[in-house]
Formats: sequence, structure tokens, C-alpha cells
Amino acid sequence: MDTITPKKRGRPPKVVEAVEKSIQFSAEQAAVVAEEAAVEQFNPAEIEVVAPPRPTMRPAMREEDPRTRAARRAAELRDHRNGDMDEGVDEFFIDPADIPEGWAYEWKRKTVLGAEDPAYQVALARAGWEPVPTSRHPSYMPMGGDYPFIERKGMVLMERPKEITDEARSIELRKARQQVRQKEAQLNSAEGGQFERSNKDQSLVKISRSYESIPIPE
Repeated sequence: MDTITPKKRGRPPKVVEAVEKSIQFSAEQAAVVAEEAAVEQFNPAEIEVVAPPRPTMRPAMREEDPRTRAARRAAELRDHRNGDMDEGVDEFFIDPADIPEGWAYEWKRKTVLGAEDPAYQVALARAGWEPVPTSRHPSYMPMGGDYPFIERKGMVLMERPKEITDEARSIELRKARQQVRQKEAQLNSAEGGQFERSNKDQSLVKISRSYESIPIPE
């Protein structure tokens, strides 16, 4: 009786070897294709070249000499105050040379004890007064500040055409003289039943005209 040898399961060795070689070749071929594609897509212009930092050639700047800095600052202060360091000068003085031709400058009240008077500001605007911008006279205000107009101790420097100011002063002078004449006539006249206030056609009323300074309370 013949012995039947069982067959081995699986692929023959030659077939397995051929399959393994085919897989290895495919992997190598895929690597070559990928490398060729990478070479084709390579663009040198896209590479960012970062230069190494340059060494510092200059040493750190030294602090300015204190005496030099003090002299420079003193010169700036003298120029800002026009060389006048006297604390007793008139702080409201305006150099006539700084006033533009055809215009008049005057200090006008802006605040009283820190409070503004809107009604007075409206009256000034109706009279033609406008604030003088600091940009025209920078030396009149502290350096480095944001000051649109020139102000000092509750006062603001204003301007208007000189001819308007001259007309207003003429009107005020005419009113003042009219008041003086009315007062003189009142003093020289006598009411009914009183003696005449004259002697030999000369008035007995003595009127003295003089100008005196008015004391300003502190």
C-alpha cells in the first residue's frame, strides 16, 4: 500500500522570492521617482538666507558730560526767556514788534478762580476778539507742552483788526468826555430857590482833572 505524502500549503519558494524582489524593486523605484520630483520642484530663490549678526563696531555712547549738558540747557532757557532772568518783570508785556501789522493784541479774562464765564467769552467774540495761537509765538508758552493759545494767570491773549480797536476806543473816549461834561453841568447848575454857583460870571465849583493809578487788590 502506497504512502501518500501530504502537500505543503503556501506558495512555492521561487514564487515567494520573486514576489519579494518585485516589492523591493517597486520601493526603490518609488524612492527614485520621489527624489526626481523633489529635484524638479527645488527653487533656490525660495531659500531665505539669514546673514549672521554683524559684530558691533562702535562702543556704547557715553553719557553727555554734566557740565556740557548744563551749559546747553542754560542757553536754551536764556533763549526762551529772551535773556531776561528778572522775576520782577511784567509777565503780561507783549513786545510791539511781535504784533502783526494791522492787528491789535490785548489780554482778556478767561477764568476767575478757575471758572470760565461763557457769557463774557460770547461778548468778546461778538466784539471781534479771537485767541492768539501759540504757534505764532512759541516762546510765550512753556516748551514741550500742548498749549493751543497763549494764557497767563487766567488771562488769554487775543487779537482783532487794529482799525476796529481804534474805532472802539474812540467811542469809549467820546462817552467818557460826555459823562464829564454832564457832571460839570450838574455841579454848576443851581436848583430853584438856591443861589447861583457863580461869582461875577465865574463858577464857584472847582473841578480838577487829573489821572491817578487805581490800586489793584492782591
